[in-house]
Amino acid sequence: MKLHFFATAATVVALLAGGQGAAFAQNTQAADFIVALVNSEPITNAELQTQIKQVTEQRTQQRQPLPPAAELRRLVLERLVNERAQLQLARELGLRAEAAAIDQAEANLAAQNQLDLAQFRRTLEQRGIAQSTLRAQLRDQIVLSRLHEREVDARVRITDAEVENAIAARQAANLDPMAQEINLAHLLVALTENPTASQVAQAQAQAQQVLARIRAGEKFDTLVKELSAADRSNGGLLGLRRADRYPPLFVNAVKSLAVGQVSEPVRSDAGFHLVQLVDRRIGSLVQTVTQTRARHILLRLTPQLSQAQALTQLAQVRARILAGGTSFEAAARELSQDGSAAQGGDLGWANPGMFVPEFEEAMDRLKEREIGAPIVSRFGVHLIQLMERRTAELTPVQLRERMRAELRAQRIEEAFQTWERDIRSRAFVEIREPN
Repeated sequence: MKLHFFATAATVVALLAGGQGAAFAQNTQAADFIVALVNSEPITNAELQTQIKQVTEQRTQQRQPLPPAAELRRLVLERLVNERAQLQLARELGLRAEAAAIDQAEANLAAQNQLDLAQFRRTLEQRGIAQSTLRAQLRDQIVLSRLHEREVDARVRITDAEVENAIAARQAANLDPMAQEINLAHLLVALTENPTASQVAQAQAQAQQVLARIRAGEKFDTLVKELSAADRSNGGLLGLRRADRYPPLFVNAVKSLAVGQVSEPVRSDAGFHLVQLVDRRIGSLVQTVTQTRARHILLRLTPQLSQAQALTQLAQVRARILAGGTSFEAAARELSQDGSAAQGGDLGWANPGMFVPEFEEAMDRLKEREIGAPIVSRFGVHLIQLMERRTAELTPVQLRERMRAELRAQRIEEAFQTWERDIRSRAFVEIREPN
């Protein structure tokens, strides 16, 4: 089980939605004492209990199971130890989170909750969430993210040869008969329970006669309705499904057949079966992706336009649009400081990953035609409207890039686990049992 504690947007939104702030409360009823030392830097019981509460509330909001209390405490403490060691390394490397980056993260949380910054801070205070605690956790989250990008992500390279090999392996796997989708039709010449040799021979001869009639041109579904001892509805069709969801007897009977052909009679305890291969769909690497078409208004931050002013201005623009005082297109042409302004802010059709994460996450939360609250990105402050979504087939180039992304994500996760264990092994850690 992998646990994350720092104040992500999802955590704060869940806490606000649930009206709980205990996970961020600065005070604790439990007596405070040191539970671990990481290179002589202490982790206190208060910190540990705060993080346990945060994990418990977050996973409860997400309806995820929790381990037993003792196991949860161990996992949380281990995660705190790892993160403390990593933060110490980040300080040694000179990595910092500047105030502007923390401001942007806090503003994004406010926008996600559809509040301006002042309202957001008041709401946090009412929930018992100290602003200083939240900003400290956001600072640590930013620093850890930059450390991971530098020490792990930046060192992972995926070559073109690795991409082609992965595609070839995927194609080879798709040739596995059990991975194919097939649709079969079925005719049964039944046997009684514990049949005699004579009865078996008679049923087999009858099945051969039926097969001869099919090969002479009679329709399979017509003979099913006339003769089959199994379900005769729908011409004996069993439906399109993966081959591994059919009896192996049937799959083996049709594996060398072309679509439309009928197998030789095959024996089971029920009798002799004639199986027709109605359809076969071999898996392929052709994949689809959900594309989005959005438009936005961008205000860039300047010495004359602060972040708070830009958020307020775009919130007012949003209110005017929703009230019918102007259109999104007109407002974008008038105000947006982006190349899309001439098109009314239209960004065209986009695949996942084309926009910076903070923009894309906000856009993905919107319904079609919905205008979200202003959000902050590294480019400035945006007002976004999601116009529509569609499903599109990936081109060969896009398919290779998706495979590259899959391989990279897998490699990064493997590299991170190795790196994390190495950082942990190099740290002096003393775990202290509670009094």
